[in-house]
This record gives sequence, structure tokens and C-alpha cells, in this order.
Amino acid sequence: MKLEHHYAVSTEWTGNRGTGTSGYRDYGRNNLVASTGKATIAGSADRSFFGESDRWNPEELLLGALSQCHMLSYLHVAAENRVIVVSYTDDATGVMEQTRDGGGHFTSVTLRPRVMVAEPNMVDLANSLHHEASEKCFIAASVNFTVQHDPQAFVLA
Repeated sequence: MKLEHHYAVSTEWTGNRGTGTSGYRDYGRNNLVASTGKATIAGSADRSFFGESDRWNPEELLLGALSQCHMLSYLHVAAENRVIVVSYTDDATGVMEQTRDGGGHFTSVTLRPRVMVAEPNMVDLANSLHHEASEKCFIAASVNFTVQHDPQAFVLA
């Protein structure tokens, strides 16, 4: 049986400065991303595309989705394998290549999970579980670029 999950968001452009899209520099890139019952995300374009640097841009949101999805998949496989994770952080980075026609695409993302486990004998298994977590991550399975992992598990001394 195939299980489907459906999601819905609303995106509203709020960058009309009075003349709409009369020229490339004449309109703002600000927008709001919303979903029922959740806090609204203040969005914009990346600053290099005339966006506002204090708002989330789509590239950051994609990177965040990959990082969060991997973390959630990892916590799942850790629990299944009786690896007790006591903290998890990730400093993810991504590379987007702009094309001559004004488009572009991500070429790679690197996740850098730092996982603290409860016991020293869990470290090796904790590091190895990132592969399984990557295979279970819905977002990583949906992109057409490489998602690399540079994990490090440790025990608080």
C-alpha cells in the first residue's frame, strides 16, 4: 500500500512598491510563507538578487529542510539502534551555481552533524548511522544534487 502525505503552504508577495514589476529594480522581493496554525515565515530573495538580508531566502530554506530532515531521520535510526543521542547540531552549507540565463541550481550540500552520545561505546555506531539516515530522508531523496555528510560523534568528557 502506498501512503501519501499532503502539504500546503501559501506564499504572498508583499514587495509591490507602487508600480508592480515595472522594472527589475522597481519591486521588492519580500514575501510571506504561511501554513495553517504555524508562524509565518518572512521571506525574500538572497541579497545578491535584491532581497532583504534579514529575511529567509529560498536557498536557506532548502538547506534548512535538508538539515532538519537528516536530523529527524538520524534521531529515528539512532533510537532504533539504541544509540542514545543527547545533543545534535549541524552547520550545513550549500553551493548554488547561477547559469548565464539567470537561472541556477544547487550543485552540492554538505551537512556537518555533531552528535553527542551518552556512552563511549556508541560513537562508532553513531557515526555509521548517518548513511541509513540519509537513505530515509525524504528531502534528500527528492533533490538532484549531492548531499554529502561530514559527521562527528563524541561523548561529553
